[in-house]
Amino acid sequence: MKDISTYAHDGMELPFEDWSNKLHSFGDLTSIIQSTHDAALSSAVKAINRLQTMRNWLIGYYIVEYEQHGKDRAEYGAKLLKKLEERVNRKGMTTTLFKWARKFYRLYPQMSDNLPLNICRTVSDEFGNQKSATVMHQFVTPGKTIISHLSFTHLREIMTLDDPLARYFYEQECIKCTWSVRELRRQISTNLYIRAGISTNPDKLLSLPSVQGHDSAELQIRQPFTFEFLGLKPQDVIDEHDLENALISHLQEFILELGKGFCLESRQKRIIIDDEYYYPDLVFYNRILHCGVIIELKNEEFSYENFGQLNAYVSHYRENEMQPGDNPPIGILLCTRKGKKMVEYALAGMDNQLFVSTYMLQLPDKKTLEDFLRRQLSEQNEV
Repeated sequence: MKDISTYAHDGMELPFEDWSNKLHSFGDLTSIIQSTHDAALSSAVKAINRLQTMRNWLIGYYIVEYEQHGKDRAEYGAKLLKKLEERVNRKGMTTTLFKWARKFYRLYPQMSDNLPLNICRTVSDEFGNQKSATVMHQFVTPGKTIISHLSFTHLREIMTLDDPLARYFYEQECIKCTWSVRELRRQISTNLYIRAGISTNPDKLLSLPSVQGHDSAELQIRQPFTFEFLGLKPQDVIDEHDLENALISHLQEFILELGKGFCLESRQKRIIIDDEYYYPDLVFYNRILHCGVIIELKNEEFSYENFGQLNAYVSHYRENEMQPGDNPPIGILLCTRKGKKMVEYALAGMDNQLFVSTYMLQLPDKKTLEDFLRRQLSEQNEV
């Protein structure tokens, strides 16, 4: 049995083996370097998530306390969060984040268990009285468990639920199955909680492969909130084996190589719609058409839900990003799995058919994009 000790510093741990006066093969060397790297990466992900989660909870705590006890709070009133965004002036410190942080503090008072001193939680009496003793004592995930197993992006999805018992259910299942944020969102949208409640055999339902997850540590470090927290760009930490990201990278190059006036404006540009963060895959500006072009790539069959989301992006761009002299933006949805359509265009609010025809002459046609997708998928299958 190997003699494994632990290198520990400021709460960070790495496994350590004594190699002095022992013979090792090249395979041993590669193996221990890989395991050391993987352990360090896992530790880094956990540390980032914990800091980010507690930062947001503390922000919520300070905002709530100020709203109740701030000596000049009346001066700012309903515009408090907007004024905060302007004054704090830090990347990621937006009105939307402040709203989520405030909600996080109110819904998860048990997060104070992670602090060295128990902060006095002076939330309103009305909020405290809303929770029954049963929910308070039997169906509350401990703060130390939450911070060890759930990122803030997981919690943000769970906080969209009003029912405390439903939140507890998804917290427990997410921890047990190590769901990625995307998988958690899918399970919520398909009403797993309700289906488990009416199922005659909920244990069997929850053991199905469609519910079970996987180790999502690597996914967590690529979450948009983490990019912002560390000051990284999404492409800085893309996994080369991730199919969707590889396709987006190649699509970006393909569109630019086509010419026709395309200039890359942003990749996974953050936009806010109804206090929710969204990240369109690629945003270009076309110098010939004088308009924005938003491209979404979905590693799934065509669905009207995806098309509706793209339309929302186009409408948002039209209302918030267009500059004087710009023409209305256009959206392109590409779906990588076989369905009724692999490519669809979104022309939100364009009534002039002649103008639409002009657009289509300058944009890559469906066959060109479909051929690109087929080539890319074929190459991925060969790898």
